[in-house]
Amino acid sequence: MDMISQWALAAGLAWASGFRLYAAVFLIGLLGRFEVIELPTALAVVEHPWVLVAAGVMLVGEFLADKIPAFDSLWDALHTFIRIPAGAFLAWGAMGDATPAAQFSAALVGGFITSGTHLFKSGGRALINGSPEPVSNWTASFGEDGLLLVGLWLAIQHPWVFLVLLVLFLGVVIWLLPKLFRLFARILRRLRGREPDSAITHTATLD
Repeated sequence: MDMISQWALAAGLAWASGFRLYAAVFLIGLLGRFEVIELPTALAVVEHPWVLVAAGVMLVGEFLADKIPAFDSLWDALHTFIRIPAGAFLAWGAMGDATPAAQFSAALVGGFITSGTHLFKSGGRALINGSPEPVSNWTASFGEDGLLLVGLWLAIQHPWVFLVLLVLFLGVVIWLLPKLFRLFARILRRLRGREPDSAITHTATLD
């Protein structure tokens, strides 16, 4: 695996971890175990049967939890302390055949990428949960499932394309996150009876 492919795999796993950590571990472990791709030595642990079983069970749990309005936000909040370090670890492992400096750099960048995607996902889903119907929640959840598959496929098969799209995605996240947090803060103030509905509509429209 050349350097660009390694970086794309590291970034792809970090990015996917912010959306679906257990699915990312399970899929990359299966691909490695059935020799569809050759994983770096430091990442070969995800091919172990016990890791695959654990990731598979948690994948099912996350898939179901993510479809339940409000509970999905609780799940995301708890996984703040799991996804980010796990994403950094997976990025570190993906660079296992490179130098220690490259591994450490990958871990730092991976942690940043996972943080961005996790905050984007959890912030967006928290806002969606303000809707009284579950359809938008399910649509977002299934959309994230599909996005994960496409993203990992690009990271493995077309690393340059994935890296370019990742930079664009992170740019959008950096631009959008402050707006999401401002709108979320207004919704909280509204729930506490401190701000009228019109202010939220105004923010969502102009921000």
